[in-house]
Amino acid sequence: MRTYAFKVVVEPDEGGFHAYCPALRRYGAVTQGTTEEEALRAINEVVQIIVDELREDGIPLPDASDTDVEVFEGTRVAITV
Repeated sequence: MRTYAFKVVVEPDEGGFHAYCPALRRYGAVTQGTTEEEALRAINEVVQIIVDELREDGIPLPDASDTDVEVFEGTRVAITV
C-alpha cells in the first residue's frame, strides 16, 4: 500500500478563496470556497475524486517530486493544523 501526500494551494480570490493541486491540475484539480476552510475541504474532495478516477482508468498516479507529491510505502495518517 502507498500513501500519497499532494501539495495543495489555497489563495484569496475575489469574494472568497480558490484552491488547486499542482500535481493534478491538468486533470482539473481546481476549486473554490467562500472561506479558506471551505476551499480546503473542496480541494480535498476533488483530489480524492480525481485519484479514484485515475485508478479506475488504470492511469498511474504522479510520482514523488520535491515539491508537489510525497509517496510513502505503508499506511499513514495526515493531519493538517
